[in-house]
Amino acid sequence: MSRLAGILNLLGLTMALFATTMALPVGLAIYTGDAALAAFVDAMLLSFAAGGVLWLVTRRHRAELRPRDGFLLVSMVWTVLPLLAAIPLYIYFDRAGTPLSFTDGYFEAMSGLTTTGATVLTGLDKLPPSINLWRATLVWLGGMGILVLAVAILPLLGVGGHQIFRAETPGPIKDEKLTPRIASTAKALYAIYFGLSLLCLLAYRLAGLPWFEAWCHMATTMGLGGFSTWDDGFAHFDSVAVEIVAIVFMLIAGINFATHFSVVQTRSLRPYRTCTQTIPYLALTIGAALVVSLFLYVDGVYGTVAEALRYGIFNTVSVVTTTGYANADYTQWPIFAPLVMLLLSGVATSAGSTGGGIKMIRAILLLKQARTELVVMLHPQAVSPVRLQGRVVDGRVMASVLAFMLMYGMSIAVLTILMLVSGLDPVTAFSAVVASVNNTGPGLGAIGPMGSFAVLSDFQTWLCTFGMLIGRLELFTVLILFTPAFWRK
Repeated sequence: MSRLAGILNLLGLTMALFATTMALPVGLAIYTGDAALAAFVDAMLLSFAAGGVLWLVTRRHRAELRPRDGFLLVSMVWTVLPLLAAIPLYIYFDRAGTPLSFTDGYFEAMSGLTTTGATVLTGLDKLPPSINLWRATLVWLGGMGILVLAVAILPLLGVGGHQIFRAETPGPIKDEKLTPRIASTAKALYAIYFGLSLLCLLAYRLAGLPWFEAWCHMATTMGLGGFSTWDDGFAHFDSVAVEIVAIVFMLIAGINFATHFSVVQTRSLRPYRTCTQTIPYLALTIGAALVVSLFLYVDGVYGTVAEALRYGIFNTVSVVTTTGYANADYTQWPIFAPLVMLLLSGVATSAGSTGGGIKMIRAILLLKQARTELVVMLHPQAVSPVRLQGRVVDGRVMASVLAFMLMYGMSIAVLTILMLVSGLDPVTAFSAVVASVNNTGPGLGAIGPMGSFAVLSDFQTWLCTFGMLIGRLELFTVLILFTPAFWRK
């Protein structure tokens, strides 16, 4: 019981820290005098009070976390924070006379924090600026993980953060550190994240966006979660310059931030070349964008090569990097293009990036394992271990990758079946699940880039919400809580 109290103590602290981030929309609401000011003030006070009380009640039970404690804390945080994030939405829409259901509010907040970018809201350009700022900020905070920030702070309070970082860090190899102390690692990652975010903000501004639009789209570009301030997304801007900025920084955000750190530290681009994931990720993403563009031109969707390249590259990079922006309704394209884009969103981005899906490192390991099996079939006596950057990959790592892929496939299959049973058409059902688990955002069919998830029933929305959660926390962090072994002493 004392260990649970210790976990709740850290949960309360995280809730209180998260509440302070609402000061950003509060400041904007004061500046613009928009109608959501009272909603954010009330939500911030309520969230801070709830977290503060929980922290005070359990403050005598602080202790170093064990591995299972880290998994439980991460799952609890990513379940509770969306609830807090949704409070200002509930309050504002209720006072505006258009109440938002609990399901839709929680979905919207979960979509932001998991950097999915799927939305149930319409009329985005008519919302108070602070609401759109808050939606974008949720994506930015979720990009590197609110717990990574907490890891950098908790040691100052006498609480170690190694187990939190291991549970939160994406990818199959979690024990590598950039710096000797885990808090320094988290700070290094956030320094890179802040720096690239600033560059992205300035680039959007130079491309012609007002500061408000530049901030909102910087946040959702670096977080790879394509919330926009307009219902028609980037089609509203109709600007090649803005789209180029988005493409460049979406590609950057899909690279492992540890690799960015190494580049800055060594003042050399060599880490990009030597990284196992970066070149394959860029080659796959850019290659797919060019193939889709060529297909659109040859198929006659666009009459000129320039148009085909513009819309093909932007939308392919957006979907493959799991961002979810759109400057055209690609559900109207021949099904080959959007289906390829959606499927590639599951494998392209690097582990350690802000993207979703299984991550490039797992795809590479699976291909290497497949090649090894073919060699062994031809030469049964041969010893052909899987190697990565010249080192033999531990058998436990390969086993975890294979187990992950099994659970990934099963999760998509089960959720899709449940969506179909609930009455959804096959295209919408499958794409909604894939887009949720991969944290991509828009899907196909009724939930395409110019539509919204509001067409789903409450049951279907909760299935997508669960898909976003397990996808963001890479399945096992959540699913392990449902095993009897986890709860045994």
